[in-house]
Amino acid sequence: MVVRPSILMIAGALASLSLGMAGAAHSDDIFVEELADKARAAIAAQGGSGITAEFADRFGFPTRHPLLSGGEPYDEATRDAVAKAVASIPGVGGVRWADGSMLAQASEQPLSPLHCQDDVEALLAARTIRFDEASSTLDPANGTLIDEVAAALRPCLGSIISITGHTDSVGDKEVNLVLSQARARAVERALIARGIPSEGLRVEGLGSSAPLEGLSPADPANRRIEFEVVATVPIEPTPIDTPGPR
Repeated sequence: MVVRPSILMIAGALASLSLGMAGAAHSDDIFVEELADKARAAIAAQGGSGITAEFADRFGFPTRHPLLSGGEPYDEATRDAVAKAVASIPGVGGVRWADGSMLAQASEQPLSPLHCQDDVEALLAARTIRFDEASSTLDPANGTLIDEVAAALRPCLGSIISITGHTDSVGDKEVNLVLSQARARAVERALIARGIPSEGLRVEGLGSSAPLEGLSPADPANRRIEFEVVATVPIEPTPIDTPGPR
C-alpha cells in the first residue's frame, strides 16, 4: 500500500502536538510541585501542623489556586496567618479553605477589591443577564454581555468572585430558591467557558428574598444575577496561565 505524503504529514503533526501537550503537562506538574513544597514550608513556619495545601482542581489538573484543609482545630488568627503565608508565595493565586472561606477575618490590613466590582456593576446597570420565566437557560442574546463581564473580571483573577442568582416572587418560594441557584450556576459555566478559573468562583441563590429596592417583588426585573469581588489577591502570570503555542 502506498502511503500518501499528506497522510505522513498529518501523522507527524499529530505526533508533534501530542509530545508538545505532554511536555506542557509535565512542566505544569513540576511548577505546582514546587509551589506545594513551598506551601508546606510556609504552613510549618506558621505552626499549622496538619494543614495541607492541595494544588489540583476538581478534575485533578494542576492549579496554582490551592485548597487548604485541616484547619478546623485552629483559631482564626492561625488560619489567617497560614492562608496569607501560602498566598504570599510567588506564583500562587487565590487561596481558599475547604470549608469555603477565603482568608480569616483577623487581617491587620483588609484586602481591597480592584476596580472590577465597579466595572461589572456599570455593565449591569444598563443591561441585565436575562432568563425566561421559570428557566435557568441563558438567553443567547446574553453572549456579548457575558463576554464583557468576563473581560471586566479578568484583572481580578486570583480573587474570590461571588455570583448570586435572584428570581421574582411569582411561584413557590422553594422552587424559586432552586431556580436562582441554577441560574447562578449557568452564569458560572458561561464564565468558565470564557477563561475565568472555576477555583475563584462562588455561587449562591437567594430566590425571591432580595428584590430590587423600589420594585414590586413580582417584577420580572428581579430575575437577575449579581457579582461581588469579595477578596483580592494580586497575581502574576505563570506557566499555567500562559498558553503555549498551538
